[in-house]
Amino acid sequence: MTRRSPAASPAIEIDAAGRAPLGMAPREFLRDYWQKRPLLIRNAFPGFVSPLEPEDLAGLACEEAALSRLIAHDRASDTWSVRHGPFAEEEFPGLGDRDWTLLVQDVDKWDADVAALLAAFDFIPRWRIDDVMISFAATGGSVGAHVDQYDVFLLQGQGHRRWQIDAGRNPPLGFRDDVDLKLLRRFTPTHDWVLAPGDMLYLPPGVPHHGVAEDPCLTFSIGMRAPSAAELMGDYIDTLAADADETLRYGDADLVPPGDGNEIDADAMRRVVEALNVLRMNDPDRLGDWFGRFITLYRSAGLAAPQDTGRSRIEIEWDLRQGYLLQRHPWTRLAWRRSARGARLYAAGQAYALPVRDAQAIAAADALDGAAYAALSERGRDAIYELMQGGHYRLQGPGEPDPGEQA
Repeated sequence: MTRRSPAASPAIEIDAAGRAPLGMAPREFLRDYWQKRPLLIRNAFPGFVSPLEPEDLAGLACEEAALSRLIAHDRASDTWSVRHGPFAEEEFPGLGDRDWTLLVQDVDKWDADVAALLAAFDFIPRWRIDDVMISFAATGGSVGAHVDQYDVFLLQGQGHRRWQIDAGRNPPLGFRDDVDLKLLRRFTPTHDWVLAPGDMLYLPPGVPHHGVAEDPCLTFSIGMRAPSAAELMGDYIDTLAADADETLRYGDADLVPPGDGNEIDADAMRRVVEALNVLRMNDPDRLGDWFGRFITLYRSAGLAAPQDTGRSRIEIEWDLRQGYLLQRHPWTRLAWRRSARGARLYAAGQAYALPVRDAQAIAAADALDGAAYAALSERGRDAIYELMQGGHYRLQGPGEPDPGEQA
């Protein structure tokens, strides 16, 4: 194996050249680029045909449950406006043909063909992938120079978009204070590219970038879920407080007469630390349960709702033997973890103790047919039935549309 010189830096632009979508082995990409440096990948998806049209995106932006934004830029005054959906269909024809962008998040939850794109990113843990956001930009449309705090793959779907990035060391990250968007006050690009359909730009967190539509275009943003330390700490502390034993309190059995009764001395602070440490999740299974529940709760308002199918479990299992499927709700996130006694399956903030084989199979499947359901243990089938009662699975008959297309 040829070793690269320690002084040589990995290329910032490559052609996938038959090794789509990364142009290299996933292990090499993770080693050299992931959370380290940007990469432009030409022909990441050669011959790419967008699974939806701009009209489809506009229609989705009219839905009450869809998360959508409309961003417009007035070049003469350099002012920006932001509006949030849902939008009325009649609004779009009046927007003009320049300098506006429509963005819709979670399109993978609404469209099964868009969700299918995520299979190309299976070199990343599935629970780390947040969503596929799709933007349509009229010529000149942009959201301004900005920086994201998470990894993102920007796949060009239709048309052409010019991307500029600042890949320098310690780029300025101050924001403008005259707009409702977090736009950079200063942006000096080090690289400038025009992406065509099938090209993809990977950006690690913290890289300033600016995209402008060269012509009407669609861009697919595959974003990662990267909770902040404050988010993690807030949920962790809330969980500790909810589970805390009221008998666990500050204690000072070693108290001696104080030199100054008004002083919080070093011994008192030591006891405070000891009281807090008692609450820490020192048990790896307990800590793992907290994180598994946290990371599978979806960050937006999209949630599965309990439903009464009117069918008993026996009837549902009969349906499965007749060719029905149990289709997972598109908003339901799953993950699993090995535990001291097998595995724990996490589904939309709930935890189930299961055999490893069951946890793996359930987490990996968007749908379960009769054979897959029958192959589960009794505990696995119990978990699926409970999740179905909570709306996380829907019984789908032969020939019925995928519920992901009507979420």
